[in-house]
Amino acid sequence: MKRIFSVICIIVPLFSFARDIPGSALTTDIIKDIQSGMKPGPEDYAIMNAIVNNKLTDLCLNHRFLARHNNLFTHKIKTRGITDQKRSGRCWLFAGLNVLRPRVIKKYNLKNFEFSQTYLFFWDKLEKANRFLEFIIDSRDRNLLDRELSLFLDRPVFDGGYWSYVVNLIDKYGVVPRSAMPETYNSNNSWVMNRIISQKLREDAVILRKLAKDGAGTDILRQKKVGMLKTIYRILILNLGEPPSRFIWRYEDKDGNISPPESYTPKKFYQDVVGIDIKDYVAIFNYPGKEFNRLYQCDNVRNIVECADPVYANLDIKIMEELTMKSVLDDEPVWFACDIIKDRDSKNGILSPRIFDYQSLYKITIVLNKEERILFHESGGNHAMVFMGVDIKKDKPVKWWVEDSHGKKKGDNGHWVMYNDWFDEYVYAVIINKRYLPKRIRDIFKEKPTHLPPWDPMATLLRGE
Repeated sequence: MKRIFSVICIIVPLFSFARDIPGSALTTDIIKDIQSGMKPGPEDYAIMNAIVNNKLTDLCLNHRFLARHNNLFTHKIKTRGITDQKRSGRCWLFAGLNVLRPRVIKKYNLKNFEFSQTYLFFWDKLEKANRFLEFIIDSRDRNLLDRELSLFLDRPVFDGGYWSYVVNLIDKYGVVPRSAMPETYNSNNSWVMNRIISQKLREDAVILRKLAKDGAGTDILRQKKVGMLKTIYRILILNLGEPPSRFIWRYEDKDGNISPPESYTPKKFYQDVVGIDIKDYVAIFNYPGKEFNRLYQCDNVRNIVECADPVYANLDIKIMEELTMKSVLDDEPVWFACDIIKDRDSKNGILSPRIFDYQSLYKITIVLNKEERILFHESGGNHAMVFMGVDIKKDKPVKWWVEDSHGKKKGDNGHWVMYNDWFDEYVYAVIINKRYLPKRIRDIFKEKPTHLPPWDPMATLLRGE
């Protein structure tokens, strides 16, 4: 008993010291000081009545800005239909396929066309599972609190992705039309499926680490891994259906002409029907916190083990705008990653830093630049969409026509009008065909990249969920 009592006597003062740091506590005197300087007046009560009884976005909607708003654009890329990822985090994949979709519609004079997102979603899930298990094998001697290992354990599989994921998947697996592998309930609502697969993979991680601790080598662990992936494959089939290795495609064009049935493999379909080298597209990034005109690579965030991690050239925002405008004016859709949560008027389909005036309502100022918002977790990449048009005045972009992938009920009939000041603040990455790049920028992609860890802000900014 004496030994126990002595331990308690030592611990209590230590905790007391932690609480007694001068000035750290919100004391009664400090609370009174705060309250004395903040007594509400008649005007504040009027504002309080308005706020507590109304939706903030309705109160702060900038009607002067809205009165000047229009949906007119000097150039739009012709396309038809709006895709819908529903309750899944596949925006990066939908946006990637939406870049290619107008080409097929135009080539075959179609009323509409949609690739199967489920097909590539299936293979992305299996590849991510393999990626996870391979990392568990490679890191089997690391402490479980290792920062990189913790990132993998947090999300064994997930819906989100980068443009490079689209390239990797198409290059390895090709594409199929939606009719060859349609959507399922669980492709549209993927969270429960992800949770089950993640639970199974974490169990597999425990097994692999125990085997390694007992002396199993890499060859034995990888043999075990194949059996684990068979289970994941079965779960995916039960949720998403079986991916076709060969299928028949027929179509009806706008004039009512019916094509003869033709048999394709997924890779042959991409080659014959789409027919472009997707590796000709490169990633441009704007992050003021990193040196411009340099090449960067985010390590250990790829979806396929044998593929490279994503590589980006970091450029000034005005150069990014110029390259994006050049592409759109040449009828080349542009994939981009952004922070869709910020300054968004869903009812009118507007993206603008001026659409809501919270600061006047609360009589406050909030001044953070792009770099500060990133570093202090105020903003981050969370969505991918496609630029499909631009409105130009005096050779400069005023606003952008954006195609989303959340159906026609979101935004303006499935589109957003993005003002150029929103582009400056919340667009982080664009994908540009190399033919639009001047030589000095193409040369950046020949440099040896600066490597960044997977927890670097750049890695998170580039991802669409």
